[in-house]
Amino acid sequence: MPNTKKVVIAGAGPVGCCAALILAREGVSVTVLEAEADLIPDLRASTFHPPTLDMLDELGVTPKLVEQGLITPKIQYRDLDDGLVAEFDHDLIKDRTKYPYRLQCEQFKLTRVIAEMLKDYPHAEIIFEAKFTEAGQNADTVTVTYDTPGGAEEITCDYLIGCDGSRSVVRKSQGIEFAGFTYPEQFVTVSSPENVDEIIPDMGHVAYIAHPTEWCALIHAPDFWRFLFPISLEMTREEAFDDDYLQERLHRLAPYDGEYTLSLRTLYAVNQRVAETYRKGRILLAGDSAHVNNPLGGMGMNGGIHDGINLANKLARMFNDGEGDDLLDLYDRQRRPIAIEYVQAQTIRNKKNLEETDPAVRKQRQDELRAVAADQKKSRELLLQTSMFNGVEKSEAIT
Repeated sequence: MPNTKKVVIAGAGPVGCCAALILAREGVSVTVLEAEADLIPDLRASTFHPPTLDMLDELGVTPKLVEQGLITPKIQYRDLDDGLVAEFDHDLIKDRTKYPYRLQCEQFKLTRVIAEMLKDYPHAEIIFEAKFTEAGQNADTVTVTYDTPGGAEEITCDYLIGCDGSRSVVRKSQGIEFAGFTYPEQFVTVSSPENVDEIIPDMGHVAYIAHPTEWCALIHAPDFWRFLFPISLEMTREEAFDDDYLQERLHRLAPYDGEYTLSLRTLYAVNQRVAETYRKGRILLAGDSAHVNNPLGGMGMNGGIHDGINLANKLARMFNDGEGDDLLDLYDRQRRPIAIEYVQAQTIRNKKNLEETDPAVRKQRQDELRAVAADQKKSRELLLQTSMFNGVEKSEAIT
């Protein structure tokens, strides 16, 4: 039977849905407020790392994702001019995980799976077209106000979790600073159904392609290949999405004697930011509301899911086992430094390595990668870092 506690979550993305499922399973009444009319078919994040798959497996979610995803055991580091530099196989860390691979599966598939699972819990609900506007709190409760097509509504709860994205209204409503920087360029993603691994026979399903100005992350999702690359701030959306321009860029990245079928185009600014705190009284932040980073390495959504699971488990311990709310300070201590020291540091380093302009440094980087690939112990260490195991273990060790 549900206990008497209630949590409101702003945002029905991957982080909010994961937190909601844990709370519902623990008997906590949970309401998820989603501003859109339905779950968003967002394609921006599509990589699930092994520790995330292990966590989701405990919730009965991972098998449902694997059915819809593409298993990718290997990652490649390439150079646009020199081709394949090094390849690393997650089989080297199979002793640490039930899922020794990256799963390429669009994030909306996760939210749909969990939304369906939440229907089994009468004390859990997702309210659509419910846009969070403000929250006030006292020593015992939080009052949440949200807009609906029929007007403003209020709901009172024990805790509010902001999972409402990088422009988080929850974070802004509490005056929490979001320190960091915005890159002086834009990122374009464009998808194509052509089989790039047949066009370039040695191309891996996850490939990071280095070049001073034309670097690219190439990811094979179940139904398409997604190219991500930078463009100047001066380019307009119309110029960035121009068919001739995109064909030229894609043919440079993966030479092809045909025309690429172009679809699912996006253009966005990229930030590296972390909230000054993940907790303000009874109001907490998780996922993109708490931290954002460039997508190189697929760490943003995964780190956010780790936040949501960590926080929801702590709330469940408070509600069901009588532990104190100092657990929420521990949540902040465990997750915020990881966002800075691991996720931010790794993604910044990933981008810097891809866009290196000095030919000598580029060659040195290639030689280092080849040396790591030739050494099983070093390869294993690299995979434990890039797959986020190191960050998860560091987080769990903080007391």
